[in-house]
Amino acid sequence: MSCFLRLILAGLGWSFGGPLGGIIGYAIGGLFSGNRPTVIRSEVTDTFGNTEEKRDFNVTLLVLSAAVMKADGNVKKSELDYVKRFFLQNFGQQRAENYIKMLREILEKDYNLYEVSQQVGRYMDYSSRLQLLHYLFGIANSDGRILPEELTVINTISDYMGVTNSDFASVKAMFIRETDSAYKILGIEPSATDDEVKRAYRDMAKKNHPDLVSNLGDEVRQAAEKKFQEINAAYEAIKKQRGI
Repeated sequence: MSCFLRLILAGLGWSFGGPLGGIIGYAIGGLFSGNRPTVIRSEVTDTFGNTEEKRDFNVTLLVLSAAVMKADGNVKKSELDYVKRFFLQNFGQQRAENYIKMLREILEKDYNLYEVSQQVGRYMDYSSRLQLLHYLFGIANSDGRILPEELTVINTISDYMGVTNSDFASVKAMFIRETDSAYKILGIEPSATDDEVKRAYRDMAKKNHPDLVSNLGDEVRQAAEKKFQEINAAYEAIKKQRGI
């Protein structure tokens, strides 16, 4: 293993090797010119940022984004633009370009989605996994529609990451609207009692609060705030409907 790969894996606090480590090693090969025997740590920081938690989330986002983008066999410009916008707003032009270069390399590689998603589920906190799931839906919806193939891949990732069915349905309902979407966003059935509605709202608000992902950067927090607003809007709609 190259010195550069060892440094990157050291920076990715929870990914020491494993399926993600192999994908990272493949993807970063073209980011540095030449075959130097060593790469100094400042170059890693300059290229990817200096916060381990952000790097963890970002590289995971790239790997799982690639799976969603390839789901229908056609990587769209709207999807690439969506991912680039996230990194541009968090890291500036140069680092955003570096991450997109990584993404293009990852798109060329086949990997075991089960193993990668399970690794994410073991080492990433639950609120971050929910936010990651929200981003994957956003990528799929970047062209204005979510295809069945994309939905299947996102559902698979969600299952392997250990996200509950009700939490998956909650995030899905924020993007695919149905008559009972407000209830699905809160993770309950329309037959739920008023007390169950209130309890479901408190539970959803607790695990989706933007403060829980503030360590991942302003853009992630802003997206979490939008998700939180969806939960609040769903609760208000149900209260109005029921006269609570």
